[in-house]
Amino acid sequence: MSIYPRTIAVGFDGSSDAVSACAWAMATGRRLEAHLVLVYARGLLDRFERRDPRGLYGDVVSELATRHAFNQTRLSWHAADGDACSVLLRCAEAPVFADLVVVGSRGRDEHAGMLIGSTSLQLAERSPIPVVIVPSTTSEYHEP
Repeated sequence: MSIYPRTIAVGFDGSSDAVSACAWAMATGRRLEAHLVLVYARGLLDRFERRDPRGLYGDVVSELATRHAFNQTRLSWHAADGDACSVLLRCAEAPVFADLVVVGSRGRDEHAGMLIGSTSLQLAERSPIPVVIVPSTTSEYHEP
């Protein structure tokens, strides 16, 4: 068993914080040769309108992968019904089997001015696997 994560789950809702978290995970995942699973929590509207996160955010993610030299064959999507925290907590189990969860500090539904969103806080408190919370920034994460 490796001490390094082999599968990294990244909470992705299209927000600027999620983009920063995804960029961080890609930069880290590239170095570790890890598989990235972009996790999208489907709410009622998403199910009703049959929204597909790949269609909504695929171009953004593809551009990030190119920018961070992340091998897109190591990238997949997992969309599941439920609130973001519950969906991300279940990523430690089948079918994702994540070793690490990465999220932005706030998602698209969080209130401006909060230092950390409720989903990030709940994950940090309840996750059975390590959680990385990428701080909110005014610009996307860039590798050092």
